[in-house]
Amino acid sequence: MLNSLIKLFFPEICYACLNPLSDNEKCICVSCRNDLPITDFHFTNDDTIEKVLYGRAKIEQGTALFRFQKKGPVQQLIHGLKYKGYENIGLVLGDWLGNELKTIDAYSSVDLVIPVPLHEKKLKKRGYNQVVKFGKHIANALNCGYFDNVLIKIYNTESQVFKGRFARWNNSEEIFTIQNKHLIKGKHILLVDDIITTGATIESCVNVLNQAHNLKISVASMAIAN
Repeated sequence: MLNSLIKLFFPEICYACLNPLSDNEKCICVSCRNDLPITDFHFTNDDTIEKVLYGRAKIEQGTALFRFQKKGPVQQLIHGLKYKGYENIGLVLGDWLGNELKTIDAYSSVDLVIPVPLHEKKLKKRGYNQVVKFGKHIANALNCGYFDNVLIKIYNTESQVFKGRFARWNNSEEIFTIQNKHLIKGKHILLVDDIITTGATIESCVNVLNQAHNLKISVASMAIAN
């Protein structure tokens, strides 16, 4: 009775369309789930992400759950995740993508998931890394490890989403470092992030991680910008 009253006066909303959720919906309503611009890269062997990184960083596999468009529902989701404290969006998207990746042979050899890190100042201000739940739930689905103590962000940078292409690339140079190399040597890593734009952040992370030698690196993100 109490829960019903709480939902009546404080209904849970869909983080994509902001309409009230029904009892069997979580974070994203069924209508929005059906309308979200899914890429299906991992099912169709689409090499879009590999092409974005071509000549800059070598990866084994690359996928993104959604296509990102300004003022679209995916932007609404990621904005809510990053700036409104809606951490459960990462959980839902991690389960979504993780349950798909575990059915694909190319991802069965992943040994561990590593998130693109936040700088400690931004982490303190926001209170969480928006990629953590996404990465942990993918790792759970793939039954592999999750390490957030290897890749470290050493310079604080502003959000990349609305910057120009050159500014994003220039802003991602030499901002990461690596520690505990022994934990990842010879492993197949799945590097996870929220959104891929020019690929500059992923490029920087991949090149730093490769200091550990004999790695295989794949990439998975919530979204990729057009």
